[in-house]
Order: sequence, then structure tokens, then C-alpha cells
Amino acid sequence: MLDRLDLLVIGECVADIVRLPGAADQVHPGGSPANVAYGLARLGHGTTLLTQLGPDDNGRLIRDHLAAAGVEVRTDGATAPTPSAAVTLDDGGRAAYTFEITWTFAPVTPDRPPHHVHTGSIATVMAPGAATVLAAVESLRTSATVSYDPNVRPELMGDHDAAVRKVERCVALSDVVKASDEDLEWLYPDRDSQEVAERWLAIGPAVVLVTRGRDGALAVLPGGQVTVDALPTDVVDTVGAGDAFMSGTLHALAAHGLLGADGRERLRSLDRATVTDVLRHAAACAAVTVARAGANPPDAAELKAALARD
Repeated sequence: MLDRLDLLVIGECVADIVRLPGAADQVHPGGSPANVAYGLARLGHGTTLLTQLGPDDNGRLIRDHLAAAGVEVRTDGATAPTPSAAVTLDDGGRAAYTFEITWTFAPVTPDRPPHHVHTGSIATVMAPGAATVLAAVESLRTSATVSYDPNVRPELMGDHDAAVRKVERCVALSDVVKASDEDLEWLYPDRDSQEVAERWLAIGPAVVLVTRGRDGALAVLPGGQVTVDALPTDVVDTVGAGDAFMSGTLHALAAHGLLGADGRERLRSLDRATVTDVLRHAAACAAVTVARAGANPPDAAELKAALARD
């Protein structure tokens, strides 16, 4: 395991207001980067989140939620309302989002250089804060590995071609990239997801992961590809599933000593057995999360139990 505070996540927090037919609204702490930070802390990692939170009830709810898992939350002092997303679930538990969000993120310096930096989602595409996030990643990647998840939200991506350029710039800065097949379909509607993953691999990352819901996940790396099946589970909802997959990925990579500047070269020579193990951990984290309401990823004991059942 990495020492406490060596994992850094940069990105937004969002209050997910879940709406079910015939039921009162329920507010869950969310936001893709915040969910990843929470998942990492639940798995036993010291984690810092650089973010924005408003001085309101939703902001306090999210801060308390993250702190309960051990996440150190550092904000830029902005006083805008905490971003929110109305989450409507269909009969299969699939989520659709309507956002109320601003992202004016100003520079925040971490207490010490991290071993690994994760970012993605709204934080990397929404102006003006996206420029601050990108500059931070560019500065920190000289001494840290970087992971990225575009976590596409079509309503917030702006001009399509400009959004693709922003995403590809983040991909080029990263060592590990994860995207869903739905993300890739929006970004490149006329291309196969494996083809896109191979294209992304050629511009920077050591490995590109593609999640495919019930069809499992795919890893594309220089030596070929590795696939794993999704773990069987009863789906309550899919909120936070991709974020749990991401934190499970980083957890497994850390266990294999593949995060941090000194792990970067080893990361670029991954073997199939290691990639398969990483994907199994990630898939198990996602399976636990979809089996319960909201973005509620497993702790280390729950992950171990899920892997034992696989």
C-alpha cells in the first residue's frame, strides 16, 4: 500500500438527487472524482481530494461523507452552491442525469507531492476550472502516475469536436485511462470501442480500460487485450459503478507496485496475469456497488468477499 495522502484526486463533488416513481427524493453524495476518492479511502488508501464545495447543506453532507471514509478534503474557498444532479432511474436501475453545476476551480496546492493523481469527468471539460485541473496534472505528472476517466456527461460537454480534443489531451497526459462503452459511443459515434482504445493507447497511456456493463470489461495494452466478465449480481442501480471500477483498478495497481513515478516503467510492461487480476478487482468493486443504492463502493473486507465468490 502507498503511504497516507500519497493518492490525490482532483475534481468535482455533486449532490445526486435520486428520484424514483412514487418515492420521496433522496440525496446521495456524488461526483465522479469524489466517488473515486471515497472508494480509495474505503479500500484503505490515504487519499486527498482537491475540489469545490458550497457552504450549504449539500456541501456539508458531502464533506461529512468523504471524511467518514478518511478522505482529506481540500477546497479552493469558492462559495457557489454545491453542484447537484437530478438522477432519474429507469426500471433497470440505469441512471439519467440533469445537472445544476458551475466549475470555477482555482489552484490548490497539495501538502506534498503525491505518488498518483486521478482526475476526470466534468472537472476536465467545464470552463474555467478545467484549465486549472489540466495545469495541475501537467505539473504533478513529473513525479506521479496519472489516471483519467472522461465520464462523459453529454449535457455538459459543449461543442462535440472541442470536447473530443479536451478528452484526447487528458488521455495523452495519462498512464491509465478508463472509459465506458457509452462514453466512447458519444465521443466517437462511428467507431468501435476497441478501435478507440487502441487509438488512445498510441497517444500516451500504458493501458486503456473499457467498461461494458453486463458484458464485462476490456483492457487494451501494447501486448494485446484482456477481457473479464462482469460478476453476477442483482442490480439495484448503476450510480457510481464506473467510479468504483476506477478505484478498484487503482487499488489493485497499487498492490502490484505500479503507481508512482518509480512504477511507471513497470506499468508500461504489464503482463496479462497482472492485468487480469487488476480487472477482477475492478469488476468486483463495481458489482458490490450496483447491488446497493447510490455510489456506495466496498471496503477492503467486502471486496475480498466479492472476489472469493467469483
